[in-house]
Amino acid sequence: MSEKKNIPPDGIALPEKSKANHNDELLLVNKKLSQQIEERKKRAAELIIANIELAYQNKEKENRAAELVIANAELAFQNKEKENRAAELAIANTELAFQNKEKENRAAELVIANTELVFQNQEKEKRAAELVIANTELTFQNQEKEKRATELILTNNELEAFTYISSHHLQEPLRKIQVFTDRISTDEFQNLTPKGKYYFERIEVAASHMQALINDLLTYSRTSVTEKKFENFNINDIINTVVEDLKEEIILKKAIIEVSGNCSAYIIPSQFHQLICNLISNSLKFSKQDEIPRIKIESLYTKQKAKNLLSSSDYCHIIISDNGIGFDQQFEGRVFEMFQQLHSRTKYKGTGIGLAIVKKIVENHSGIITATGKLNQGAKFDIYIPVVS
Repeated sequence: MSEKKNIPPDGIALPEKSKANHNDELLLVNKKLSQQIEERKKRAAELIIANIELAYQNKEKENRAAELVIANAELAFQNKEKENRAAELAIANTELAFQNKEKENRAAELVIANTELVFQNQEKEKRAAELVIANTELTFQNQEKEKRATELILTNNELEAFTYISSHHLQEPLRKIQVFTDRISTDEFQNLTPKGKYYFERIEVAASHMQALINDLLTYSRTSVTEKKFENFNINDIINTVVEDLKEEIILKKAIIEVSGNCSAYIIPSQFHQLICNLISNSLKFSKQDEIPRIKIESLYTKQKAKNLLSSSDYCHIIISDNGIGFDQQFEGRVFEMFQQLHSRTKYKGTGIGLAIVKKIVENHSGIITATGKLNQGAKFDIYIPVVS
């Protein structure tokens, strides 16, 4: 068998030494190629591991990204909340600044109020000291008033007794004067001269006036010394009785009496009869000559309205008004005084005691009376009497 010769791929025969070198190179190349393949395998394994690691890292990044989105959303919400809190804080600070300003104002006002309070307390202390002095003075004055009141009561009692006794004693000489004037008028009047007749007539007028004066004084005295028996009486019954008693004078004057209302009160009937009689007689006396007298009498219940009433109890308010000559209101205080006459005695006869008697009777009933009038426009009397004694 023939020996096989190594022939190169290109068909050119190589020497033996070259062949050996070529094999060595080929082995070396194969070795390097094996090493490279092995290296490539390692790189491939490392690349697989790196890809797995990279996939893991990408997954972690995705998780981090998702968490970052959530964190950003939470951060945005927190920022919004912070903005809201900041806005609320700004409002709260404004309100706090306003409240602090108000507190400062209140503090300033409190300082002023405290200063005023200190001043007021000082004034109160002064007033208290003055009040102590005033109370001491008032106590002294009250004691003096009590002494004066006691003395006045004694004096009034003595005066009333004196008036009553004096009036009775004056009756006797007056009766003698009237008896003798009657005899002269019957037996000797025709023998008198005209001047004597004039003087005699003046004596009769003076005696008549004195009789009326004594009677009025006795009436005034009786309003104080007579026993005061109060009864629950209808005012209209007394008015009707007085109108009947004065019937002749009413007819003579052609007067019109108008009575309205209906009151009952605890009164002294005899004294109240005198009161109504005096007031109606007063209206008839001071009526106008050219006008029919019109007298209105009204009685009604009322509460405390007039000044000087003692309590808020029910009162019987009696109003007596007329269309007579009236009086000037500036003389209101003199109307009820003893012996005071606002009109001419020669034209209007009277003693000046009638309205004083009226006031005394009203005072006996713990009431008040007021008078109002205008010249030539009439007069009005308002009487307030407690319903219950």
